Amino acid sequence: MDSNSNTVVVTGFGPFRQYLVNSSWEAVKELSKRGLGENIDLQVMQLPVVYQKAKEQVIKIWTTLQPLLTVHVGLASSTTVIILEQCGKNKGYQDRDACGFHPEGACCVLDGPEKIESTINMKTLWKNVSVEGIDIIFSRDAGRYICDYTYYTSLYYGNGRAAFIHVPPLSKSVTADFLGKALQTIILAMLEQCGVDHIGKKKKR
Repeated sequence: MDSNSNTVVVTGFGPFRQYLVNSSWEAVKELSKRGLGENIDLQVMQLPVVYQKAKEQVIKIWTTLQPLLTVHVGLASSTTVIILEQCGKNKGYQDRDACGFHPEGACCVLDGPEKIESTINMKTLWKNVSVEGIDIIFSRDAGRYICDYTYYTSLYYGNGRAAFIHVPPLSKSVTADFLGKALQTIILAMLEQCGVDHIGKKKKR
């Protein structure tokens, strides 16, 4: 794959249980208005809360767009913080999706590794990035549902060049605009780890 690509894909999820407006997608839409610098081709898309369809779209991202980085954003309904997820897990997907299904064998990729780590060092990111008005935490367990499933799939097909950010539900203090700005700050820091500066140019080594 072309690691010199200037394409960054950011995904959010569609309606989920009682959340007819999913904060992850609302945040990604706001991010798309802000962009990631003049030289980064930011592509955004909504993923359904359905295992197989989400997987198909993620595989398509990697085979057709071949991005520098793909960042998946998901809703963590019980949190009030932003969570940086370090790795995706292959097994344990027993919860049914919006269509009432769960994956065959309760796993993402048959014979795939048990877990895959992101090439982005989330702990370093967590230590170095701050967003005024909300806490950011580091996690190694993305929850064994569509979020984790999508993340593992993306890490598998993208050779680790994927990241996952959990965001809280929308509220009076946590608006879509606020989350969009937070995503911009965090993803720009991820791109610095990839060797891309704040205006989207590859740093000379």
